[in-house]
Amino acid sequence: MRTRQLCALVAGSAYFSTIASARNVPSNIGQPLLSPQRKVVSLSTERRSISDPVLRDRLRRRANTAEAALDNEETLYFVNATIGTPAQSVRLHIDTGSSDLWVNTPESSLCTQRTDPCAFAGSYVANESSTYEFVGDWFNISYVDGSGASGDYVSDTITIGSSTLDRLQFGIGYTSSSSQGILGIGYASNEVQVGRAGKDPYDNLPVALVSAGQISRNTYSLWLNDLDASRGSILFGGIDTEQYTGPLYTLPIQANGGVYSEFLITLTALKLGQETIAEDQALAVLLDSGSSLTYLPDEFVETIFERVNARYDSEAGAAYVPCALENNSTTLDFTFSSPTISVQMGELVLDLVTSSGRRPRFTNGEEACLFGIAPAGEGTNVLGDTFLRSAYVVYDIDNNQISLAQTKFNATASDVREIPAGTDLPGATVVSNSVAATSGVIRGGGGGGAGVDSGAAVLAASLSTYALVLLCLGFTTFATLH
Repeated sequence: MRTRQLCALVAGSAYFSTIASARNVPSNIGQPLLSPQRKVVSLSTERRSISDPVLRDRLRRRANTAEAALDNEETLYFVNATIGTPAQSVRLHIDTGSSDLWVNTPESSLCTQRTDPCAFAGSYVANESSTYEFVGDWFNISYVDGSGASGDYVSDTITIGSSTLDRLQFGIGYTSSSSQGILGIGYASNEVQVGRAGKDPYDNLPVALVSAGQISRNTYSLWLNDLDASRGSILFGGIDTEQYTGPLYTLPIQANGGVYSEFLITLTALKLGQETIAEDQALAVLLDSGSSLTYLPDEFVETIFERVNARYDSEAGAAYVPCALENNSTTLDFTFSSPTISVQMGELVLDLVTSSGRRPRFTNGEEACLFGIAPAGEGTNVLGDTFLRSAYVVYDIDNNQISLAQTKFNATASDVREIPAGTDLPGATVVSNSVAATSGVIRGGGGGGAGVDSGAAVLAASLSTYALVLLCLGFTTFATLH
């Protein structure tokens, strides 16, 4: 194998973080605070490190039409849940870029591997639940590398904290490439059942919460908190005004072929410090909590890489920067008509750790870290967790709107307000004359769990080849961002 090929493989897996087992998860993760005066379901989320965010992003980019679920950054965001009677515990990764809840079964080809990869997130056995009901055998999600998840659609009782839903439909992955269950909370029109089987949408979790009277509107707000925080929160049917600063601006979601199926809004400008990277734009970008990195047009990214002196490996699909960049005060500023969200450089510099427990180094001795921006290529422009941690986002599915504000990291106070039925959002300002997207809109009409195709998946390589990592990352000396 050529050295360049080895570099691509190793770079894709050159860091390692231990994922705690399920028995070590605090018992209050995912416990809701359900007020008797308000219809708001509040869940705390837990952030957990993953070993290879770039690889996971590729594996989760679906291979059919144009867009949907990806996966999270250096970390994943989970809530605890139980399924069935008696209750079976699972941990679910929250994903705004997809719409189906699905879980593994312990008999799947993935879960039966000797390493027991499904142990930390749990799994579900349908025949052990007295409230299980079979729906159909058409659950099938495919990924770019040819792997994916397939099995049955079923329904059962699901509890997230003290919020219980009877006969909620979800998928069981009898074959799977993901070691944890996914809680897709996007548009019902983007469910696999719609796109793959040509069937009507079913009530996924947000819709079911409305139908059960637990929230008044199919709306939720997401606060991921900063890169160093282990907790964030998601509020179904509510907002917390103490978790953001400045105005909360409301923007329209962009339809795809006349169909609302993804959380696409319009990016109008991008700046790095005082330098304008792009202006007068009308670019559709996807807000996806399931994506680890942020994927922008290649020409934008090339300029950013030049300014931060990042080294990009096209085969690995990742760029590397000196870890010292995390202390730089420059921000990357995203403008959406009126609101501008500023992302601190420290939120874009992600740890790489080899099997020896040390950061890799460039040949000049500087420690190397992963950079949280990558080129979208022919795929969808995605604002993943490296952007979303800096934004407080309210997803209003009923009214096809997104509201944004600058996040307040590590907020200690709380002021939760119910989002009532209708169109009003407490404290929000509707952006007048907002720009409609004219580029970047997903091709293919949208809906049904279509996916982003960014090329073949990077294979996982051995973490033991630390010397090769140094060779691969040591092509150039990096300067400090001014």
